[in-house]
Amino acid sequence: MTDKVRIALDAMGGDHGPEVVAPGAAIALSRKPDLNFLFVGDEARIRPLLDADPALRAVSEIQHTDVSVAMDDKPSVALRKGRYKSSMWLALEAVKARRVDAAISAGNTGALMAMSRLCVRMTPGVERPAIAAIWPTIRGESIVLDVGATIGADANQLVSFAVMGAAMARILFDIDRPTVGLLNIGVEEVKGVEQVKEAASLLREGDFPRLDFRGFVEGNDIGKGTVDVVVTEGFSGNIALKTAEGTAKQIGEYLRSAISRTLMSKIGYVLAKHAFDTLREKMDPRKVNGGVFLGLDGVVIKSHGGTDAEGFASAVELGYDMARYDLMEKIHQGFASVAPEPAAPALAGVAS
Repeated sequence: MTDKVRIALDAMGGDHGPEVVAPGAAIALSRKPDLNFLFVGDEARIRPLLDADPALRAVSEIQHTDVSVAMDDKPSVALRKGRYKSSMWLALEAVKARRVDAAISAGNTGALMAMSRLCVRMTPGVERPAIAAIWPTIRGESIVLDVGATIGADANQLVSFAVMGAAMARILFDIDRPTVGLLNIGVEEVKGVEQVKEAASLLREGDFPRLDFRGFVEGNDIGKGTVDVVVTEGFSGNIALKTAEGTAKQIGEYLRSAISRTLMSKIGYVLAKHAFDTLREKMDPRKVNGGVFLGLDGVVIKSHGGTDAEGFASAVELGYDMARYDLMEKIHQGFASVAPEPAAPALAGVAS
């Protein structure tokens, strides 16, 4: 790692393209002055935005392409028309070639995952990727994975997710041994599907010096922040994520309706404005925008497609942290401690 962290930006990804990507990069640069950027996309749209911001222009390079992946493209279609030449592929290719330290896209999630697996490739020892999300909790923040990359996972894949999630937590939370829990329908050992129960046995009985396995956690434990890392497969993880997002919006609508109902409630809002502002800040999804594609042999971040500049800046800063504090090395360290001997088939899927 050099003194600078260089990030490739898929400038054409997302609902708004360069008009959000460039301002988002500028916000991130104001907070992380050792950033450099490679903007990949239509130079005719990107150049005026950089010219309007001398500080951003001074640390940025443009790689032109007029091919982009549409938000509604199927992954197979995106691969056929965008492989080797789209802004998404070229940003990932820069990661593969080690010309940049991370890539960030707000584009089509399925296409980004498919292209990442083909271009960047998987980390040796990891079978399936996972999307790791930062989750606001009562205690602070936790990491939840997988939230949508892998539908279904066997025990060894869940163990892999635990190792990778713990590596990410060590960077973000500066914890030597993050606590890890497996999402289940109860905390009792007899509950849950066989894959989850088997993964729990592997984590209890294996040698995992870089994480502290706490057993099963339930859905209500996610918001409590009971553990630093919550591990699940992508189907239930994505449902949990969307449910939490919907609940946050529901609560927000309830509050707005209650505040505007009567004169006294409006006066009460004015008196408690600081508390409401604090709540709004805590529930702002832009502050935790960005999912890390764990399991790839490089740092790839997925930003929400409809986010604004502040939200995209959060994704850039997440990519910065993962690159600056060497996520890949920490993942390799986590797997090194559980590399199996040939006669240890129970963990063969983790490090094979």
